[in-house]
Amino acid sequence: MNDSVILRDYKPEDAANINELALSAFNEFKNQFENWTEFSQRLGQFSSLSNQAEIIVAIINEKIVAAVGFVPSYVEKPKHFPADTPIIRMLVVAPDHRGLGLGKKLTQECIDRAMRDNNSSIALHTSPIMKIALPMYQRMGFEKFSEAPDIHGVKYAVYIKRFNCKN
Repeated sequence: MNDSVILRDYKPEDAANINELALSAFNEFKNQFENWTEFSQRLGQFSSLSNQAEIIVAIINEKIVAAVGFVPSYVEKPKHFPADTPIIRMLVVAPDHRGLGLGKKLTQECIDRAMRDNNSSIALHTSPIMKIALPMYQRMGFEKFSEAPDIHGVKYAVYIKRFNCKN
């Protein structure tokens, strides 16, 4: 079996796959959100993020198994994010493909794109319920920046990674 990972930019024909992937990835948290029905409707529209972000997909054996959105610094963001900082949105990994480093690969791709664009930092928001993602981000150098609004009763915070651009 060829398990090599291919990262590529989102194509419109990927929409249904990544929308389903987002729902599958967050399903383990459904009992922690006060209004899962409303939240899952937003998750099921992950592909609409392509209107403001560069969506990157990870493919193994011709199947999309992970995805993330990179929102450039010039795009308007919610007020709890620094206005001039790019952000990472909606990192999702298929449950049956976890533990392969896909989240780290996609996060690093977002960091690389931020550096490509000559930014000195990148931000994201995450929650303590994300027991795999949050420690991964911290190992990659993200530090807590501020609290963020709760999402359907789940606490979130903004994390930032600073770096030096060499461009």
